[in-house]
Amino acid sequence: MTVDILEYICQSSGAHRAPLEKHISARQSHLRRAIIPIMNIKRLLLAIAVAFVVLFATDFLIHGIWMTPDYRVTQQLWRTDPEMNARIGWMFAAQLLWAATFVLLWTRWADTARLGCAVGYGLLMGLFSGVWAIVMYVVVPMPCGIAAKWFFAGIVQSILVGFVTFYVYKPKPQPV
Repeated sequence: MTVDILEYICQSSGAHRAPLEKHISARQSHLRRAIIPIMNIKRLLLAIAVAFVVLFATDFLIHGIWMTPDYRVTQQLWRTDPEMNARIGWMFAAQLLWAATFVLLWTRWADTARLGCAVGYGLLMGLFSGVWAIVMYVVVPMPCGIAAKWFFAGIVQSILVGFVTFYVYKPKPQPV
């Protein structure tokens, strides 16, 4: 491909132009499909919405119920409830961005994926996105238990979102 382009640039004759342009155009089209797969927009939007709802619900269970005692013991580290409520829009935006990114990355492999792939994808995304919990433990003077709960709960949460995304954005059945 590189040689073809270099030859094209070096040629002053237009004789090679049409076949080379077709070749480049076909190549770009293939590359575009490889980078941005053809998506079912309805399933994509539904999967993002469902991932957002699952993320929001599990965040409520994790932070609003399970970890509330931990947050009360270390309340000097956190914003007050009125301060948090004043910034809740940022929380929703972050969760929506996370859900959209998670699903968009998933669509790259969704056509050939199996349930095991979804669980593995969720695990990897949980590990990837859970790094912030370790960094926060280093930066904020908090107990190790809080960071550990954030890290492991985030992995479980990502696996759950991967599982749900698999079923919502599942590949269409292939004709036999």
